[in-house]
Amino acid sequence: MSSDHGPPDVADISSPASAPATGDPRAPPVFALAGLLEPGFLSVIFSALCIIWLGAHGSIRRPPSAAPTKLKKGERRRKEDKFVEGLAAWDAVMYPIWGAAVLVGLYYLIQWLQDPALLSKIIRVYLSAMSVTGLTMLMGDALDVLVSMVFPAMWADGSGRVYHIVPERRCQVVLNRETGEETEVEGRDTPLPGCLAGVVRSEGARQWLWDLRHYLIEEWTVRLVVIGTPLVNGGIRCVDLLAFAIAGSIAAAYHWTASQVLSNLLSMSMCYATFRLVTPTSFPIGTMVLASLFVYDVVMVFYTPFMVAVATSIDAPIKLVFTSAKGASMLGLGDIILPGMLMALALRFDLFRHYEKQIQLRPVRLTRTETSPASSAQATTSPTSSSTTTTTTTTTTTTTTTATRRIKAPFIDPRGQWGNRFWTTPLGRLAPVREAREPLAATAFPKPYFYASLAGYAAGMLATLTALVAFNHGQPALLYLVPGVAGAVWLTGWWRGELRAMWEYTEDGSLDTEDVVVVVDADGKVVGKDREGEDGVGRGAKQEDGKRRGWRAEGAE
Repeated sequence: MSSDHGPPDVADISSPASAPATGDPRAPPVFALAGLLEPGFLSVIFSALCIIWLGAHGSIRRPPSAAPTKLKKGERRRKEDKFVEGLAAWDAVMYPIWGAAVLVGLYYLIQWLQDPALLSKIIRVYLSAMSVTGLTMLMGDALDVLVSMVFPAMWADGSGRVYHIVPERRCQVVLNRETGEETEVEGRDTPLPGCLAGVVRSEGARQWLWDLRHYLIEEWTVRLVVIGTPLVNGGIRCVDLLAFAIAGSIAAAYHWTASQVLSNLLSMSMCYATFRLVTPTSFPIGTMVLASLFVYDVVMVFYTPFMVAVATSIDAPIKLVFTSAKGASMLGLGDIILPGMLMALALRFDLFRHYEKQIQLRPVRLTRTETSPASSAQATTSPTSSSTTTTTTTTTTTTTTTATRRIKAPFIDPRGQWGNRFWTTPLGRLAPVREAREPLAATAFPKPYFYASLAGYAAGMLATLTALVAFNHGQPALLYLVPGVAGAVWLTGWWRGELRAMWEYTEDGSLDTEDVVVVVDADGKVVGKDREGEDGVGRGAKQEDGKRRGWRAEGAE
C-alpha cells in the first residue's frame, strides 16, 4: 500500500454474523469452536495465504548479493524491476494518522448521507479504475505461466532424455553434458513439447506456432518521440497487451454487476500489485509500521464504532467477503497487505542469503600508477642580459599488489519455470529427471524466513477466528497477525544466529554494489572492505592536487 495513495485499512473485521452465539445453550463455547471449520472461515484463511504466497513470489527480483544475469549471444538485457516506493520510519507515524482521518471522514459521510449506496458506487468506480493496474500484473503473470506450460524451454521423454527448444534455429536439440555438444533431433521441428508436438503435422502450422511463441515471449521496444523529445522508451510484450485487455474487461464487468466474486478478485489484484510495487525497505522499518498499525487497529475496532460501521456499510473492493449458510466472513485488505509486505521481504531476504553464500573470494592483482611533476631551474648569464630556463619532467611510479575480490554469482530468475518443471517431471514423481535437475535446481532456494512467516500468519488468523467465535464480536486481525508474523520472522533470525544480517539488510540500493575488494582473515573470512582498493578498482580517483591516482585490476589469478 503506497504512502501516497491507495485504499485505507478500513475493513479489518471478520463478521460476527458467521459465528455461533456463545450465549446459546445449544452451542457452548467449547463446541462453538467447531465453527472454525465453516467454509467461510476456511476460505478467508486459504485466500489470504494464497495471495500472499503469489504476491511474495511475484515481488522477487535480483538481490544485491547476486550479479546481473549473464546474457546469451545476441540477447538484450531487460530493464530490471524496481520498487516504486520504499517505506521509511516516518511512515510508521503517518500511516495511523492517514488511516484514522480517512476512516473517520467516511464514517461521518455515511451518517450524513443516511444511505451509503451512492458512496459505495463512487468508491466502486474509483477502485475499479485503480485496480486495472493490479489486474494487469496478476493476469500478465498468470498468462506467463500458461505460456510456459505450452511453450517450455525444455522437456523430457519417458526415458529421461531432455530436449531443449532452440527458437533461433527453430529446432529441438539434445545436449551432451560431458562434451557440451548439441545434436539436432530429426522430426522435432515444432516449439511444442512431448505429445503436443504430434498434433501439428503441416509445415505452415509449425511455422505459425514458432511465430506465435516469438510474439508471446519476446519483448518489443516502444519509443515515442515528440519534436525530438523522447516521451516513452520501454519494452512491452503481446502478453502484457492481452493482460491489459482482460483486466479492463473484468473491471468493467464488476462495475456493472457488482459481483462479489469479481470484487474479491479486484481486491486480491490490488494486494498483488502492492507486493510488487512497495517494499518495507528493511526489517526494522517493516516491524515499526506493523506495530503502529497494530495499535491503530485495536483502538478503531474495540474503542470506536468507525471500523465496524464503515466495513459493513460500503460495498467496494476494499475487503474479501465470503458467504456461507450462517453468514459472511470479511477480511480487510490491510490485514493482507501489511503483514504480507513483511512476509515478501522475508522471502527476498531468503534469496539474498542464498546468493550471499555463493559469493566467491578470488585473488586479483591491482596496480596503481602515480604521476608527479618535477621542475628544475638553470640560470644563464651574458654580458648584456641574464635568463633562467625551467625544465619540467614527469615521474611515473607503478605499484603492484595482490588483494582479494568478492565475486557474485549471476542471478537466475526463479520465475517462469513452471513449464520447464512440469514437462521434465515424470508422472508420479515430484522431482524432474536427473539431466534437468541441475539447471532447475539453480532457481530453487531455501525459504526458512518465508515459511516461518507463513506459519505465523496462519497461527494469527486461527487466533483471530477463535476469538471471533469465542466472544462473538468483530476482531482486529492485526492484533493477532502482527505478533504472529513479526515474531516468527525475528525468532527465526535469532534461532539461526542471523539477527545482525536481518538488521543490516536493506532494499534502498546501498547494498547493490559491484564486486569489491575485501580484507580477509587467516581463516578466509571477510572482516571488512579494503576502502583504498575499493575506491579505485577499475577507475581512477581524483585527488585534491588534480593528480589521477587509483587502483586498476589487471586480472584474477
